[in-house]
Amino acid sequence: MSAPAATIGQTEAVVPGTQFDEATLERYLVGVVPGFSGPMAVDQFQGGQSNPTFLLTTPNAKYVLRRKPAGVLLASAHAVDREYRITRALFEAGLPVPEPLVLCEDLDVIGTMFYVMRHVPGRGFWDPRMPQLSPAERAAVYDSANDTLARLHRVDYAALGLADYGRPGNYFVRQISRWTRQYEASRTVDIPEMDWLAEWLPGAIPPSDERTTIIHGDYSFHNLLIHPTEPRVAAVIDWELSTLGDPLGDLTYHMMEWFRPEGVDVRGTLRGADLTALGIPTPEAYARTYCERTGFDVDPTHPFYTAFNLFRVAAILQGIAGRARDGVQTAANAGEIIQRIRPLALAAWHSAREAGAG
Repeated sequence: MSAPAATIGQTEAVVPGTQFDEATLERYLVGVVPGFSGPMAVDQFQGGQSNPTFLLTTPNAKYVLRRKPAGVLLASAHAVDREYRITRALFEAGLPVPEPLVLCEDLDVIGTMFYVMRHVPGRGFWDPRMPQLSPAERAAVYDSANDTLARLHRVDYAALGLADYGRPGNYFVRQISRWTRQYEASRTVDIPEMDWLAEWLPGAIPPSDERTTIIHGDYSFHNLLIHPTEPRVAAVIDWELSTLGDPLGDLTYHMMEWFRPEGVDVRGTLRGADLTALGIPTPEAYARTYCERTGFDVDPTHPFYTAFNLFRVAAILQGIAGRARDGVQTAANAGEIIQRIRPLALAAWHSAREAGAG
């Protein structure tokens, strides 16, 4: 879920440890993807800490391959089959996602399960201030991101055959439990604030209407492909953390752009920014627009959500630390990422204190 700001969408030679037999893959795709023909060149997208992601270039088209990493994995992690299922359903429903083409569960092809989708050209933005854009373009991009999230949360998931895609109710309770377990399973050093947060968070969840919708799970600008020439979302990518749950999970994580403390994430923050000059709405206005589009009445600005989301990101990065410890490392900058865990935990506990933690 993390990559240096300058590398979003950029590719490099396939990283050692993630290689596979490209000739075998090409023969397989010729047989299962209509119109696919070689020769095929393979490059790897930079970043991709969880599921290694590759660009497949042929004379007639480009494709993207997402695969599980090799090695022993945490239970329920790296579920590319779930990614394929959700993107297939949402693509057929008209949501802006890349078209998934084939899921391969045969480990003899490249050694792990994988799926292939059509490549969607687009721009990625790591910095929420988007310095490359004009104020009017920023306003349009933020509005498109808001509208896309609202559309996702209005989808009738049962009608798409996704009633069993997750469990309804108690979303934040389940998430806190999940990420606490991942943190414990991947623990490399003791961080007292993470232990305090794991104890405090379950009893501090603000009351909500417990709606259930499809949840992307990592809805942030680095997972939104913006059209190459127009200020609108062309595709939402990286559905690994998707499930069914409270839409506040997506909205509050997405709105960390406004609330994220300085210095805890390479994505930066809108804290202290002149939003009017930038053409970016205030968090209150952004939430109000979302509520108008969905019909929901929610308040994503409570400091509990900042504490929860920072804790969650720290636990996700701790998973990277655990994989590095175990020799299952999928990115060259894993060491840099691991250094962010403690600052995230400290910032999360600060927000918890603002929310009433002792």
